[in-house]
Amino acid sequence: MGIEESGVGEYVSKAVQIIEESGLNYQITAMGTQIETDNLNKLYEVCANVQEAIFEMGVPRVYTVLKIDDRRDKENRTLKEKVKSVEDRIK
Repeated sequence: MGIEESGVGEYVSKAVQIIEESGLNYQITAMGTQIETDNLNKLYEVCANVQEAIFEMGVPRVYTVLKIDDRRDKENRTLKEKVKSVEDRIK
């Protein structure tokens, strides 16, 4: 926020680069990036690193939305498995 242009691809690319370097599994979508981890502290660390990197790019205000789906009643609830579960039901 606080930039002259409406496109944010440059900033999203930087964020994704940081996520990639963290080693966490992730999935880019048209309206957000999903990150997969069983370690919330690592997630928070990566998010903080992204925030700081965007500030360092000269953006005066960074707006981040975190939604956490922490499911513990089933094993192997990966991003891929969640998508597959829905796709299997619509076939």
